[in-house]
Amino acid sequence: MATIKTVGVIGSGQMGNGIAHVAALAGFDVVLNDLSADRLKSAMATINGNLTRQVAKKIITEDAHQKALARIKSAETIDGLSGCDLVIETAVEKEEIKRKIFHDVCAVLKPSAIVASNTSSISITRLAASTDRPEKFIGIHFMNPVPVMELAELIRGIATDDETFDAAREFVTKMGKQIAVSEDFPAFIVNRILLPMINEAIYTLYEGVANVEAIDKAMKLGAHHPMGPLELADFIGLDTCLSIMQVLHEGLADSKYRPCPLLVKYVEAGWLGRKSQRGFYDYRGDKPVPTR
Repeated sequence: MATIKTVGVIGSGQMGNGIAHVAALAGFDVVLNDLSADRLKSAMATINGNLTRQVAKKIITEDAHQKALARIKSAETIDGLSGCDLVIETAVEKEEIKRKIFHDVCAVLKPSAIVASNTSSISITRLAASTDRPEKFIGIHFMNPVPVMELAELIRGIATDDETFDAAREFVTKMGKQIAVSEDFPAFIVNRILLPMINEAIYTLYEGVANVEAIDKAMKLGAHHPMGPLELADFIGLDTCLSIMQVLHEGLADSKYRPCPLLVKYVEAGWLGRKSQRGFYDYRGDKPVPTR
């Protein structure tokens, strides 16, 4: 079986820095790649802050904190990933962008390197077919936030070989995650179930059944969800929610997956949730205020 020692992470956003954090803590050497030096600096600060919180909560020791930080190196060019045994892409949920990344990174990787996508909905088989190594390509979908959530979905493409699957499973297990194996269908398991629920909550708002506050309160107190569906949508990012619903709608050709027009409207307005300071809640004040 392929031995994974050095892990490359493409993209230093919330998912990327979370994967880098957990991989380094598990003893892997990590190369965190992004085109922007400022984003890389911000990601390292976020990782340090999250590790510091884990020390304060006595989840890890200060020694583990410092060793994990020392294992993470930054790279502003794709060439910096050339020595990696596994590279995980965490870019925005747009297929053409992911394909471009895989084209570029495969050109510098050693032939034995495994390539993975953290995509939350896009076909692993189709992404793999755009590379020079479909048998060494796999979906590893971590949940957000990565340092907290216990699950990772493993998704094989039609060409993924057993060695790649076994190496990915061992890697994810070493990171302390539980595994759910999914067939390569649109949105896999978690988002196939979760996003239609969020979309239905948005329809409930759109049709005037209830306001934002009532919908979230109903699901938190009535179904014991830790976070209301509209609050969760803002946390995920409304653009990501829309992308996943579009993949479901197009991939399964079923009208029940039609994205709510209000979700489309919010994304068109640039109201993407927490990351843009406005979504179903306005985050610009001292506490979030519903926008409807």
